[in-house]
Amino acid sequence: MRFEYTDDQRLIHQTVREFAASELRPHARRWDADGAFPRDLVPKIAALGLWGMTVPPEYGGAGVDAVSAALAVEALAWGDGGIALSVAAHNSLGTGHIARAGNDAQKRRYLPRLASGEMLGAWCLTEPASGSDAGALATRAERRGGGWVLSGTKVFVTQGSIAGVYVVMARTDPAAGHRGISAFAVDAGTPGLRVGKHEDKLGMRSSDTAEVVFEDCAVDDAQMLGAPGDGFRDAMRVLEGGRIGIGALALGLGRAALDASVAYARERRAFGRPIAEFQATQWKLADMAVELDASELLVMEAASLASRGLPYRREASMAKLYASEAASRAASHAVQIHGGYGFIKDYPVERIYRDVKLCEIGEGTSEIQRLILARELLG
Repeated sequence: MRFEYTDDQRLIHQTVREFAASELRPHARRWDADGAFPRDLVPKIAALGLWGMTVPPEYGGAGVDAVSAALAVEALAWGDGGIALSVAAHNSLGTGHIARAGNDAQKRRYLPRLASGEMLGAWCLTEPASGSDAGALATRAERRGGGWVLSGTKVFVTQGSIAGVYVVMARTDPAAGHRGISAFAVDAGTPGLRVGKHEDKLGMRSSDTAEVVFEDCAVDDAQMLGAPGDGFRDAMRVLEGGRIGIGALALGLGRAALDASVAYARERRAFGRPIAEFQATQWKLADMAVELDASELLVMEAASLASRGLPYRREASMAKLYASEAASRAASHAVQIHGGYGFIKDYPVERIYRDVKLCEIGEGTSEIQRLILARELLG
């Protein structure tokens, strides 16, 4: 079976796929080599409404459903994984947290500018000593006067050096465990907020990733998102939605690997005939197609549940786990089909092979997804 899309959803996918073909693919190799986010792309993405696709219309966004958003991310990833990651993280993490936990004043302050691309959003959870164990974060927010003072270091922050607003999880009550973690919106340029090391990554190199340091960074009460102690709970809900985005991103990378492999197998000749005629190649292509179609069903089922306001934690973990690992296998097959050419940067499968690994790590590793699913099954 295939997932049934509406005409509007198909149009979104087609429009973004055409954008990816014309504006992303021709430049992807250069962006990868540069290892920097191409800022001149921001208004082009904004013209499609993609920075604000999950923002409600009353705050200046497109307000599309989760299936449409997943289709857009998949289409972007088919063009360039790093750009898709930037758009997905902006929507689901930084912007998504403000949309979920912010009050009306906070939403009106930030969401219109985030939706228009006037500013990009960053989400600061991971720290040098706390990744999967997010509840062990050490960044502190101490009460001082009529506000809070943040101190700590965040790592692997997407949009870390280019964001206009940072959503920061910090410990406001050290004795309360994860119930003592709160979230704050911190504007770029706030004294005490400093961008640290820019990460030189294996893949997703067109997406900005940096360390962000808070040194006696003072914010007022109006910058807290949600009630004190709600930050960790809200962060976990944000991650659930983000897993749908990572599953869609993996699907787009896998589709790009398959498309490149089919084209190459038809053209490359060995022993007097195209390698597409050899069973060893055919079986790799068949396995890629089966696993990617299965990934699509899982990702879009989770997105459909989210669109309808139904629980989707289990489905999002399944989609993220399976799609990321299926895309990694597809990229590996693609490199093998290309042979020696798959090992050099002249061909896109080399970049896809590196890009796709993040999908098994970001928004909760494969191991964490298996842990979540086991707990769901065993109670």
